[in-house]
Amino acid sequence: MKRLLSLDFFRGITIIAMIIVNSPGSWSYVYNPLRHAEWHGATPTDLIFPFFLFIVGVSISLSFVKIKNNFNRNIYLKIIRRSVIIFALGIFLSLFPDFDFYNLRFVGVLQRIALVYLICSILYLNFNLVFFVTTSFLILIFYWILMMFVPFGGFDAGTIEPGINFAAWVDSFIVPGRMYMTTWDPEGFFSTIPAIVTCISGIITGEIIKYDSDKIRNLILLGSLLLIIGLFWDIFFPINKHIWTSSYVMFSSGIAMVILAISIFIIDYKSYDFELKFSIAFGSNAITAYVLHGVLWKLFQIKLIDNMGIQELWMDIGIKFGLYTKLTSLTWAIFYTLFIYIIIYQLYKRKIFLKV
Repeated sequence: MKRLLSLDFFRGITIIAMIIVNSPGSWSYVYNPLRHAEWHGATPTDLIFPFFLFIVGVSISLSFVKIKNNFNRNIYLKIIRRSVIIFALGIFLSLFPDFDFYNLRFVGVLQRIALVYLICSILYLNFNLVFFVTTSFLILIFYWILMMFVPFGGFDAGTIEPGINFAAWVDSFIVPGRMYMTTWDPEGFFSTIPAIVTCISGIITGEIIKYDSDKIRNLILLGSLLLIIGLFWDIFFPINKHIWTSSYVMFSSGIAMVILAISIFIIDYKSYDFELKFSIAFGSNAITAYVLHGVLWKLFQIKLIDNMGIQELWMDIGIKFGLYTKLTSLTWAIFYTLFIYIIIYQLYKRKIFLKV
């Protein structure tokens, strides 16, 4: 199958958005759409992580098709190796630059990606589409029941407050090391279970792309259906990125399907590429860009002048020139993303793709 330029575009845009929202000049001055929802609900920022897991699923479906048809058990070793490397990179970013193992945050974004990739890759090699649809349905229903109808740790069933919910309670027993929010973690192990379904939605999308002659229409219809189900389910089980609720999975997966379908129509069918090198450069080295962002972000915090790092100097100069504080903060995020792009584009131009 011909490589989907639209998927590289979607992956690149997702990484760019992830870097921008993670890199404000000051966390005190951020436009609301670039913040996560405080608890229930979803902002555009809350769609970035599920989009990436969705793209991982699409990539599994498209890249493993030959492997599945010419199966070799050595592929399991490659999958495990890649998962371990991605997980280790997440641990490295958590430790860098102080390498304080005592306060290590063991879970995180890359760690969740590694676990979801491992599980979904192995499932894809062994089961069919009917299994994925059935399993996804069971996981989301089971997660809903556990979160809303099972009492825990002395709390009533249905308690889903920050740090006081069934997922946080389970994570308190199984997640080693430091939690991101002290008593709970948005990338905890238990909420990784429904995140698997986000990736499976990408796998199902990949199967539709490969075998459905009317893929654009059907992806838009299916995506719209999932979006509607997610919004309806929100009434009973609120859309919430922090605990990756079942309604959130349906809501975000539906939007991802529609966006990818439109991208395929515009970019792959109509060949309107809009000079997409910027996004495709990021998309072709997505993990590299994310790790580079994590390293440079912490290096830019090093105090240089007047006990301020480069980021703080940027904010200080912008405010002194009378720029609006939130705008100054955003300009830093854009500058920082462009700085990473310069490096990533050099890799892309030289056809260097650092695969893990």
